[in-house]
Amino acid sequence: MNDHASRMEQLAQAVRARREGLGLRQEEVADLAGCSERFVHTVENGKPTVRLDKLLDVLTVLGLGLRVVAGHGEISLA
Repeated sequence: MNDHASRMEQLAQAVRARREGLGLRQEEVADLAGCSERFVHTVENGKPTVRLDKLLDVLTVLGLGLRVVAGHGEISLA
């Protein structure tokens, strides 16, 4: 698995774990984030091409933030 795919899988696992930890269904997250349930499903399956604006909406609903750190090439959720 390449680095990009690995980072997307990390992100997918974090989003899924947080959603489940909050006791929310994908449909509920989608409604709150203003996107489709299919989009939430796509994020949780680690698709490497998702719209950043929608992803940020999903993260916000889940109380997560995305941090970009120069030179590290890793996913960091806060």
